[in-house]
Amino acid sequence: MKLLPYSPFTRRAFLGKTSQGLGAVALAALLRPPALFAEAPRATFGKLPPPRKAARVIWLTMAGGPSHLETFDPKPRLAAMHGKPMPESLTRGQMLAQLQGQKLNCFGPQHPFKAFGKERIEICELFPHIGSVIDEICLVRSMTTEAINHDPAHMFMNTGSQIAGRPSMGAWVTYGLGSEAEDLPGFVVLTSLGKGGQNQPIAARQWSSGFLPSRHQGVQLRSDGDPVLYLNTPPGVSREQQGADVAAINALNRQYDASAHDPEIATRVVQYEMAFQLQASVPELMDVRGESRKTLELYGCRPGDGSFASNCLLARRLAERGVRFIQLYHKDWDHHGGVKQGVALKAQEIDRACMALITDLKQRGMLDDTLIVWAGEFGRTPMSQGGDGRDHHNKAMSVWLAGAGVRGGMVHGASDELGYAAVENVCTVHDLHATMLHQLGIDHDAFSVKFQGLDAKLTGVEGAKVIQGILV
Repeated sequence: MKLLPYSPFTRRAFLGKTSQGLGAVALAALLRPPALFAEAPRATFGKLPPPRKAARVIWLTMAGGPSHLETFDPKPRLAAMHGKPMPESLTRGQMLAQLQGQKLNCFGPQHPFKAFGKERIEICELFPHIGSVIDEICLVRSMTTEAINHDPAHMFMNTGSQIAGRPSMGAWVTYGLGSEAEDLPGFVVLTSLGKGGQNQPIAARQWSSGFLPSRHQGVQLRSDGDPVLYLNTPPGVSREQQGADVAAINALNRQYDASAHDPEIATRVVQYEMAFQLQASVPELMDVRGESRKTLELYGCRPGDGSFASNCLLARRLAERGVRFIQLYHKDWDHHGGVKQGVALKAQEIDRACMALITDLKQRGMLDDTLIVWAGEFGRTPMSQGGDGRDHHNKAMSVWLAGAGVRGGMVHGASDELGYAAVENVCTVHDLHATMLHQLGIDHDAFSVKFQGLDAKLTGVEGAKVIQGILV
């Protein structure tokens, strides 16, 4: 039997190469239609993409599920019904996380609310600093989600799907727009833990690139200690020697890629080069000694303390350096018990920093093209759990946005008088994603990649809509 010559061009490599090639062509047309005029008429690609208002996104993730009832959604009727049975008309046959089959009693808001800003928007009095910049914020009180447990809820908020393996929002954005950062990743993740002690793990799959090329996955920078492990040059090895090693390795990788045509090899080349660049760029990023005393006092942080406030300052520095998508996780919002004390503690940790981030960006002329999003993975029940806590809840939650063409000083949507379900201008996570893409200049309906024979999209196939009412 005559053997055929060996070819490293595998079926997997062929499919990966061709699918990404077609995806790149379609995406180029989506983002810059004139670029393909020689190959196809404009009509082939549908309508022009929306004008770009946002150059970057800073996503403030409150991990654990903050209670909308102790933060941004005042409910005097719920307060009046404190301790009374929850109306069965609202809860009968509904999905509940850990209260299924239990006696359901109303649990009134545990802190007073106060009016702020020109429009006298009511938020919990624990957040006076956020209140001081409420005229820059659009508060959405009618957000809903599909998941009711932490990990799938994070997956849904990050990827638009409860199933692991889909690309995260940051990966989609950097795949679509690339990055303006020359020596930093386009998608950076920072995490912080407050004093509550509930250190629920946040899996790295939350910032995965899924089926997109792996160079678009998020890169986590540690908030204390070495920002990136094993980043320092080993003793006895000069930077020039290490640079020569990287160049030699990448030359071999490129030679192999010429025959294998595997997109992951190209990713490996980029990652080696990026790691080499990070050895210089990350120490400079983390060194905030050049920041003014006034700026440090604004954030109320001690540089390098690993706090949410320090991470907000780093987020601004990353934004200045051209990073496209910056995601901050602040843990410990899972208040099944002690919600009154728990939210008070969280407010101390995030209130000033959120204000400082908005104020700092505005002072630098960056708020106009920086989209800030504040959100958890779900809300909390208006019924009590364990006497002084709240369970997971997906039918009503509050999020807020600021900057990049978002209308400030307004409230969009509403939940019912008990805060159980969104009832006015109801929004979904897919709607939020569609709106974010819209502000980034991407038509979410046209932004898709072939995966397993289907046109996969961040916003799914359920009919997501841009939340036009919150946009200027």
